[in-house]
Amino acid sequence: MVLPQNPEFSRWKPATCLRVTGEDAATFLQGQYTNNLQVAPASDGAVYGLWLNQKGKIVADSFVRRVAEREFWVASYFSPASAIRERLEAYVVADDVVIEDVTNDWAGLAWFGKAPPSWPEGAWTFAGRREAGGNIEVIYPVSAAAAMAPDLAGATELGAEELERRRLSSGIPAVPRDLGRSDLPNEGGLERSAISYTKGCYLGQEVMARLKSMGQVRRQLVRVRGSGAMPAGHTALYQDGKKVGDVRSAVADGAGWIGLAMVTLLGLRPNGALALAAELPPTVAWEEIS
Repeated sequence: MVLPQNPEFSRWKPATCLRVTGEDAATFLQGQYTNNLQVAPASDGAVYGLWLNQKGKIVADSFVRRVAEREFWVASYFSPASAIRERLEAYVVADDVVIEDVTNDWAGLAWFGKAPPSWPEGAWTFAGRREAGGNIEVIYPVSAAAAMAPDLAGATELGAEELERRRLSSGIPAVPRDLGRSDLPNEGGLERSAISYTKGCYLGQEVMARLKSMGQVRRQLVRVRGSGAMPAGHTALYQDGKKVGDVRSAVADGAGWIGLAMVTLLGLRPNGALALAAELPPTVAWEEIS
């Protein structure tokens, strides 16, 4: 992780913060999550992964932190708490598992730079997914907001737009904005960071195994850049008059904009620019995300 010398931060509100407890919490979550929860020691960091449906499509993403043998915390930047809780509760049958939605009681802070000496009591940290260079996330009780101020003295506060610009420049998809219920993890490159192929069974695992053996998908999330006003989400993209995909998210960048788009790989010319309408000239450059 490469962090800047001059510290920066941005406040954010978790879309999800769930507390999962019970005798079967560990085995239950391990059997539902795409990544291996056994690799993270208790109370240290968090594991990023996905919650899939039976067809391997993305329901939500999150970070999961193991606090103790029978206690876990589930947090997400953008995936709603209702979606994750509904997904989990649908598969709690005879398991001793209790899921509590405590989202309103927690706040978040994205930190870029050397970590300060301490955070308020009750806060927890983990490696974030804001930009390619990495960052540190802090989730803390809303009641401790005032105690955060001394640790932020001397650091530069970043707005939500700058945070979004860094994410898109780094080609990091947001769930469900860039990848959702109609998309596979591999179409957004998430098999590299969110999927374990060795942990054993979980919902959607058979589909992930087949995709791994196939070695490719028919669609791909790519980075796009254009001039002028940025397009709205799900604006269609065309090549040679044929629809080849759609913009998933975008943000202003200099005199133009940058974003992520889902495009088909069937018949797409690698060196050909894209257009925002069938009758318009191709002005949108695109590139694969490494």
